[in-house]
Amino acid sequence: MRGAEYPRRVIEDIKKRALHRTSILEGQMRGVARMIENEEYCMDIITQSRAIQRSLESLNRLLLENHLRTHVTHMFEEGGEERDKAVLELLKAFDFDSK
Repeated sequence: MRGAEYPRRVIEDIKKRALHRTSILEGQMRGVARMIENEEYCMDIITQSRAIQRSLESLNRLLLENHLRTHVTHMFEEGGEERDKAVLELLKAFDFDSK
């Protein structure tokens, strides 16, 4: 299933926060690239890389919240096959799918 099957639905507050998070991630990635280029201490680079992973998780939480509040809600209201698709999407989001 692709998002094109549903109308665009991004909660404005989540959109604003997600875009802010991507800006932060861009800056963090540029910083890590500079650290590698400057051959900085490996543990310092790893610390920054782990911070990026946490930032990505924060972004994923925002995107999942939006998906749950919009598309998944709609899919569950539709019931039947749509509900089943929503369940499969959520399993996939958490790497619980069998594919």
